[in-house]
Amino acid sequence: MDQEKVSEMLRSIETECRFTQGYTGIESFKPEVMAALARVPREKFVPHYLKALAYENQPLPIGDGQTISQPYIVALMTDLLCPEKDHVILEVGAGSGYQAAVLSQLVKKVHTIEIVPALAEKAAQTLKELGYLNIEIHQRDASRGLQEHAPFDGIIVTAAASHVPQVLKEQLKPGGRLVIPVGGPQMSQDLLLIQKNKRGEFTSKNILPVVFVPFTGELNADDNLK
Repeated sequence: MDQEKVSEMLRSIETECRFTQGYTGIESFKPEVMAALARVPREKFVPHYLKALAYENQPLPIGDGQTISQPYIVALMTDLLCPEKDHVILEVGAGSGYQAAVLSQLVKKVHTIEIVPALAEKAAQTLKELGYLNIEIHQRDASRGLQEHAPFDGIIVTAAASHVPQVLKEQLKPGGRLVIPVGGPQMSQDLLLIQKNKRGEFTSKNILPVVFVPFTGELNADDNLK
């Protein structure tokens, strides 16, 4: 990794964090979150022709109509999860595997779902080559979550859903957190933090206006999941 570029990326994240504090209420991200971003070689998760831009604080296309999220957004969503070393996390939308790689530095296990076969295969190969052994990729539609490994300490969704799926709320442990962008191509999107208390009751907080690629598959289409 080019440490100068990594340092510049981290400074840019910190600047944007302060700039958006009025929305998020977050003045700075947890040191362990920033350290995780510093350790993950983002250039390994972008197409070869975009490697020169890998540490810019911006999203980049990764093929099949999908993107790797802006580093600031990765830091924000990771920070909102409040990950701990013994946590098991579900990610919905593996993409290139970058967000999972960051989370893997902070938690016991990451399960990540990817509907696009080519992306799932490429992400699995990249993560294996880089030695991220506590990440398991599941190539499938995410409309039913990942019941066989539920419940989860945290769930992170990396594409915009039309609503907060009930199935994901049900697969969250009491005390757990769900971070999800909600909205659509014809409407505004907002990043939400959903918290489940010990009694199984939910609270929702609007964090920040965002722009994510829309969800593919049945997660948006099934009215029974609303």
